[in-house]
Amino acid sequence: MKEEKFKIINFVRELLVMIDKQMDNFPKKDIELKSRIRTNSYDLLEIAYEANTEENIEYKKRMLNKILAKIKVIDFLLNLSYDKEIIPAKKYYKFGNKIDDIAKYTTGWIKSLNKGMVE
Repeated sequence: MKEEKFKIINFVRELLVMIDKQMDNFPKKDIELKSRIRTNSYDLLEIAYEANTEENIEYKKRMLNKILAKIKVIDFLLNLSYDKEIIPAKKYYKFGNKIDDIAKYTTGWIKSLNKGMVE
């Protein structure tokens, strides 16, 4: 299970690197959108680290659900960037794949915690 937790953090780190590289191309008029994508992405990393170190299972599950909520916000912001033609389709799909990986592993982590509580 530890490997899965670290995979999430690695996926988030990779997403952050991708976002940071793409942020250079944002027009000045969309500075707020750029700021929100960055802020939410760094928040996502912080929440993932907190969930990874938390011992209280219920609190950990709340943190994992926060990860899923942040992912949806980031996905929306990236979709908006794509719709405004700030990021190209190829990059948007790469972001989407990384976001899907984070969501998939986070959901699996939640399921394993729920399973552990039933036993």
